[in-house]
Amino acid sequence: METQNWKELETPLSKSVLKTIEELKFPYMTPVQAASIPLLLKGKDVAAEAVTGSGKTIAFLVPLLEILQRRKEKWKPKEIGAIIISPTRELAIQISEVLQKFLNNISDLKQVLLVGGTTIVEDVDRLKAGANIVVATPGRLEDMLSNCKSINLAACVKFLEILILDEADRLLDLGFSASLNTILSYLPRLRRTGLFSATQTKELQQLIRAGLRNPALITVKEKPNISTPTNLKNNYTIVNAEYKLSIMIDFIQCKGINLKYMIFLSTCACVDYFSHIIQTMLPCVPIFAIHGKMKSKRYKVFNEFRRTKSGILICTDVMARGIDILEVNWVLQYDPPCSASSFVHRCGRTARIGNEGNALLFLLETEDAYVDFIKRNQKVDLQEIILEPSIISYEKCLKCMRDLQKQDRSLFDKANRAFVSYIQAYNKHECNLILRLKDIDLGKLAMGFGLLRMPRMPELKTRDISNFHGEDTDINSIKYLDKQREKSRLEKLTFFQNNGMWPKLQKRKHKQTEPWSEAKKKKLEKQENRKTRKEKKQKRKIDAQDIEDLAKDIALIKKLKKKKISEEEFDIAFGIDKKV
Repeated sequence: METQNWKELETPLSKSVLKTIEELKFPYMTPVQAASIPLLLKGKDVAAEAVTGSGKTIAFLVPLLEILQRRKEKWKPKEIGAIIISPTRELAIQISEVLQKFLNNISDLKQVLLVGGTTIVEDVDRLKAGANIVVATPGRLEDMLSNCKSINLAACVKFLEILILDEADRLLDLGFSASLNTILSYLPRLRRTGLFSATQTKELQQLIRAGLRNPALITVKEKPNISTPTNLKNNYTIVNAEYKLSIMIDFIQCKGINLKYMIFLSTCACVDYFSHIIQTMLPCVPIFAIHGKMKSKRYKVFNEFRRTKSGILICTDVMARGIDILEVNWVLQYDPPCSASSFVHRCGRTARIGNEGNALLFLLETEDAYVDFIKRNQKVDLQEIILEPSIISYEKCLKCMRDLQKQDRSLFDKANRAFVSYIQAYNKHECNLILRLKDIDLGKLAMGFGLLRMPRMPELKTRDISNFHGEDTDINSIKYLDKQREKSRLEKLTFFQNNGMWPKLQKRKHKQTEPWSEAKKKKLEKQENRKTRKEKKQKRKIDAQDIEDLAKDIALIKKLKKKKISEEEFDIAFGIDKKV
C-alpha cells in the first residue's frame, strides 16, 4: 500500500484532529491507518490485525474523535459516546495520554481513565464531573457498570457511538472473556466496533462473531511472509547456561551503556533477583524493574523509563504488549517466552512506527530447535550472532552474585526463589516438546544464578548436578540487612537449635489433640451412623417396591370384580397354583 497523506482521505478530517496529527509529526498514514480509518468513518465495524508498532492507536483514535464530533446534537457532560478497552493499566494510560493530546485541541469532549490503582470513589467523582470518552481496563469497567450504585453508568452509555477493543487477543489471553461479555450486555447494539490486535486467534474470531456486525477484516503486514516490522533485525545467540548473564553484561557494555535496552525474563522472581545483580554489575546505568506483582508501583517505574534517555528495563511479559517507548535500541530476550506469539510482541517494543530496532534472543545449547520453531510458527527469521564467553567476566559475575547474597540474606532468598520459579516456569512452557527441562544441565544453570547451595525441590531428586560448585559458607550465618527480619530469623533459629524444629512446624505439629479414647469413640459413632443411613436408604427402596406391588395387586382385584379378567387369569397373575 502506498503512503497516503492525511488530507487525501475521502472523508475530510476536522481541523482540530489534523492539527494534533501535525503536532505529533505523523505526515503520512501507516498501512493499518489508511485501511481502517475510512471504513470506521463510513460506519463499518472493523477487525484489524497489524504488526506491533504499526500505529494502531492513531488508527482508532482519529475515527473515534471524528465520529463524536460529527454528531448533530452537542454531547452532554455525562453522555458517553466512546469506550476504549485495553488489557493492561500501562497500555490504558498510554492511550489516554495520546488521546489527551487530541482533546487539548477539542474543547467539547472530555475523557475519563478507569483503571486499577485508584479508588472507586475517585472514579465516580471524575465521571460525575463529566466524560464523553472512557478509556478502561475490563475489570474496572465491569465493576463500575455492574456494582457501582453511586452512579448509573449503564444509563450514561446508552448513547454509545463506538467501542474499541485494543490488543483484543491479549484481552482474551488474560481471561477477560467473561468481563467483556458482561460489558457488551450493557452497551447498545447499534454502535460501531473496532477490534485491533497484532495476532488473530480462534477465541478472537468468536469475539468478532459475537460483538461485530458484518465486520470488515483487515490484515496488514509489511511482507506476507514476515510478522515483525521489516526495519527490525532479529538475532539469536547460543550460550552455555552458566555464562549467560556474563555474556549479556559484556554485550551491553560492547554495544554501549548510553543506549536504551529492555530485558525480558520469564518470572517475577527472576526480575526481582537479576535487577539487583545487573544494577551492581553496571553501576553507571539506570536500572528499572517491572513485573505483574508490583501493581501500583508499576506505572511510576514505567514512566521513569519512558522519560530516560538511556537505561535498562528488566521485565516480564507484562510489558510485551502495546507499550510504546521511544527509541528502545535493543530488546534482549534472556529466556524464550512462554508462548510463540509473545516472542513477536517482545520484539515489537523496538522498531516502532518506522524506526530501526534490534532484538536478541539468548538460547541455551539445548534450545537451538526454537529457532526453526519460531520461523515456522511466527514467520520470523533469526540471524545468529556468535558471542564468546569470557572466563574473567564470568568469574567476576559469579563473585558479584555470591557476595551480594552473603551481604544480605534477602538476596540469598531472592536467588533461590528465582531459580525455583525458572525451573517451574520452564516445565510449563508452551514449547515443552522442544524445550525440555530434562535436557538442561541444572548444575550449570544453578551456577548461572550464582547460587550458594542447591535448593531442595522435587525436580532435582534424580538429576545429575555435579557441575554445580557451591561455596563452603555457613548459610545460617548470612544476615538480613533489615533489622526486624534479622531479629525474627534469629529467634526462629534459636528455637530450632533448642527444639529441633522451626516454630511454625512445631506449632502445627503440637496443636491441641484429643485423647485416644475420645477419638476411638467418635470413629465408632461415625461408622454406626454410616451403617444406619445405609439401612434406612435400603429400607426406603424396599418400601417403595412393596407399594408398587400392592398397587398392582389392587388393580388386578378391581379387574376381576368388573369381570375384565377371568378367575383363571387372576390366579395366574397372582401366582396361585390350584393344582396344589
